[in-house]
Amino acid sequence: MSIPPEQIARQFIGAIPHARALGMTIEEIGDGTCVISMPYDEKLIGDPRTGVIHGGAISALMDTCSGAAVMSHPAGAMATATLDLRIDYMRAATPLQTVRARAEVYHVTRSVAFIRARAYDDQEDPPVATAAGAFTIDGGNRT
Repeated sequence: MSIPPEQIARQFIGAIPHARALGMTIEEIGDGTCVISMPYDEKLIGDPRTGVIHGGAISALMDTCSGAAVMSHPAGAMATATLDLRIDYMRAATPLQTVRARAEVYHVTRSVAFIRARAYDDQEDPPVATAAGAFTIDGGNRT
């Protein structure tokens, strides 16, 4: 009996210390897509004058969400690692609002999965940031 990719992704994310430290929660996952939320927290503020969350926290959210999307893909990755992740910041996240990332796998080769992701708060458009990246696929059941 094989473990569903969604369960593997949830266990993987649950084991990442920085995901726990940032308060990340998987809201949706499956078939190569994932949505993870990160609640506003004063410890994540990058600029005390404005209360805006640091870009590094947004990066970590997008990277983690993208990796979870890869692991939930039907190709069945047992592990993944970021090969490349380009993040474009569009605007500051609104203070006191939860930030969410949504990532989707749009192409898979034998050893690499390609993703697109968006980070947003209560206002989805324009997004806080967008990302495109490549992730390894290791131990999958892909032929």
